[in-house]
Amino acid sequence: MAGVQSMWPYRDDLHVLIEAPDGTLVATAIIWFDPVSRTAEFEPVGTHRAYRRQGLATALLWHGMHRARDAGAETMLVACVGAAGRPAARELYYGVGFEPFARDVPHVKRAP
Repeated sequence: MAGVQSMWPYRDDLHVLIEAPDGTLVATAIIWFDPVSRTAEFEPVGTHRAYRRQGLATALLWHGMHRARDAGAETMLVACVGAAGRPAARELYYGVGFEPFARDVPHVKRAP
């Protein structure tokens, strides 16, 4: 993780995490913000298999989108590689307001 944290434009305030009560990391998203285009890209986004289908990724994305908006983002991007074969991920992104955009960047959302 130290390698990622030393990369530009990594921002600690745009790295959202959810921990279980025992301190285990269960969900995470890094938000890469470009102040020139005012675009925030969520990559990677992930939830541990044992904690899926509990609403954690939805909460993580909403919290991350609000943080990105507060940082100045006007547009949010998330790539769902292989979206056709990942219906749960695709529906997660649609459920928080992302829409298909392009094949390589298939979901886009205006800041809430």
